[in-house]
Amino acid sequence: MGSRTAYRTCPLCEALCGLELTLDDAGAVTGVRGDRNDPLSKGFICPKGATLGRLDSDPDRLDAPLVRGDGGHGTAGWDEAFAAAGAGLRGVVERYGADAVAVYLGNPGAHSIAGPLYSGAIIKALGTRNVYSASTADQMPKHVSSGYMFGDPLAVPVPDLDRTGHLLMLGANPLESNGSLCSAPDFPGRLKAIRARGGKVVVVDPRRTRTAGLADEHVFIRPGTDAYLLAALVHTLFAEELATGGGPLAGRVHGLDDLRALVVEFTPERVEPVTGIPAHRVRRMARELAAAETAAVYGRLGTCTQAYGTLNSWLVDVLNVLTGNLDRPGGAMFPRAAHVPVYRRKRPFTTGRWRSRVRGLPEVNGELPVATLAEEILTPGEGQIKALITIAGNPVLSTPNGPRLDEALDGLEFMVSVDPYLNETTRHADVVLPPPRPAQTPHYDLALLAFTVRDYVRYSSPVVPLPEGRPAESEILARLAVLASGPDGDPAALDEMIISTTLRKAVAMPGSPVEGREPDELRKMLANGGRTGTTEQRLDMMLRLGPYGDGFGADPAGLTLARLRAEHPHGLDLGALKPRLDEVLCTASGHIELCPPAFAADADRLRAALDRGDGRAPGEMLLIGRRHLRSNNSWLHNVPELVRGSNTCTLQLNPADAARLGVGAGDPVRVVSRTGAIEAVAEPTDTIMAGVVSLPHGWGHDRPGTRTAVAGRHAGVSANAVTDEQEIDPLSGTAVLNGVPVTLEAAGRP
Repeated sequence: MGSRTAYRTCPLCEALCGLELTLDDAGAVTGVRGDRNDPLSKGFICPKGATLGRLDSDPDRLDAPLVRGDGGHGTAGWDEAFAAAGAGLRGVVERYGADAVAVYLGNPGAHSIAGPLYSGAIIKALGTRNVYSASTADQMPKHVSSGYMFGDPLAVPVPDLDRTGHLLMLGANPLESNGSLCSAPDFPGRLKAIRARGGKVVVVDPRRTRTAGLADEHVFIRPGTDAYLLAALVHTLFAEELATGGGPLAGRVHGLDDLRALVVEFTPERVEPVTGIPAHRVRRMARELAAAETAAVYGRLGTCTQAYGTLNSWLVDVLNVLTGNLDRPGGAMFPRAAHVPVYRRKRPFTTGRWRSRVRGLPEVNGELPVATLAEEILTPGEGQIKALITIAGNPVLSTPNGPRLDEALDGLEFMVSVDPYLNETTRHADVVLPPPRPAQTPHYDLALLAFTVRDYVRYSSPVVPLPEGRPAESEILARLAVLASGPDGDPAALDEMIISTTLRKAVAMPGSPVEGREPDELRKMLANGGRTGTTEQRLDMMLRLGPYGDGFGADPAGLTLARLRAEHPHGLDLGALKPRLDEVLCTASGHIELCPPAFAADADRLRAALDRGDGRAPGEMLLIGRRHLRSNNSWLHNVPELVRGSNTCTLQLNPADAARLGVGAGDPVRVVSRTGAIEAVAEPTDTIMAGVVSLPHGWGHDRPGTRTAVAGRHAGVSANAVTDEQEIDPLSGTAVLNGVPVTLEAAGRP
């Protein structure tokens, strides 16, 4: 049997590593290694990417739709499954109205080309305001912070890792996560390079993570108190006259005096009892940050999923501004994605355009908080959610108080899931529509290429053809969109409408590379006159209109999809990040808003909590999450190689806490919160602070009706059985998944 080699981007995390695949004559992936010719990853590969072949050939992956009948889920044909999905959704809309159907978008959808291109069309076709996603259990505070500071929620500064001399990281563990909102293959190598060139890496975390072990300095912090530390750092910059006022951006900032007044009370001495960090250490951290020739502050998941997640995200970039490090080499910079036009008209950011029915929680970035999804299903009355579409998600395991959502899904009138597995969430679906295998799917990171540490672009064609009659992921989502409005819609017409609308807007937009031209002329130029699918035509259009594009012939050397595919199969390096604040900034004032009123008001909540002190009950501990290098939420736990060794679901606790409870390694421990209780296996370790416990995210594969055999044998427990859906960051609606109050009990040895 022969073999061949193919290249593609790894779709399993945010690092965007290039892969070299070996395939046999039958199209099976028999080997995976890093693509040494990829200009961004340069051959780097992690254990997840190395097992892409096992994921691709997983026997538990669904290769045909499922429709639920009286005897459970049974295999169905595609036409039958789509007909059932369309009839079920339209029936709910006809009986109860558009908002009776909700949409949930999961994390893996951001690692695809189809998810970002078609999810919005489904939402628009339904006309529902009940939209939820993994964002409000992850990064939404960063979008809100960027929206109010810069005007654009997608304008997220990333640390310029390859040129910085000082990196301060909070709530981030990129040696395990491979980076997040900062796409950087070989994050460990990039951190080592900072130190090798004489720089410094500082990690703030309640655990001494693998990342902290690589850093020059690790600072333990009590979970949930990062906002106090950040405010104290800002205070110190002002008090010691170390703040540059933005340096070269000094004339571009608004609210500097308001910010100075806001942090007056947050002295290092005042916050020390709350954070656990000595005041003298905070002052030294601020001085070193200000003195560094180049520096960047980077906060991630651990800072977002807190009670003050948006304040954390805001203060991170306040520090970048005050030290003169925003939008300059070596600081925190804005990547320029090849598919995002710089001429587009942007409206200043706002939130709260509508509110959730039960709790009145505000819309943020077009979504409602996922923490309110269960109660919107369970609470009777006008506007109650009766049907749900989930796309690439497992919210039963990934959102707060998962057992309550599990109960809610069981009571829906209708549910459709687009997912390759029958998992803890999709087992409730009436129709499951599985996307093709990764090897059969084109790949372009529409979402993640906006967060790369170098400007970079790569397109991966499918390396294995689809079987006859098997729809692509884009076709599945497009067909769902048209089925929402009628049984006879044409998915290709949806793409055509989007292409035509985009081109009409582009030719009418001042500053566009095609301003004043005829849309029909441009349409004929897309993707070789239509010899490829309309999904690729849409991508070709985006690249041509983007900052490196050919402008439909205006720049003959510019980028097109055909050129990217033919001339740059390993990806194209577009250069180091460049200052581009003028392209990004779109606030109403035209300035960086250093002290948005909404943030200043929420700082009153922070100040009031500081006045109250610790406030913990006797024996109360704080639960935090953690990541494993061989895991990404719940969706890789069915690969045998990724659930071995240290990738286990244990409860880490400090040896002093273990001794107080009378438990040792391997003993069962009961973890109790307001929402419930779980029993986990103890792992005493001095890498975690006393008073803090940690469970990894995405486990709990012990429910009936799933078809993930490997995950079932390594079930673990779900940390989200004890997180609380009532606790959110009010500015972003993001769930509080770190710093959760719990109590522990020895459960007795087995």
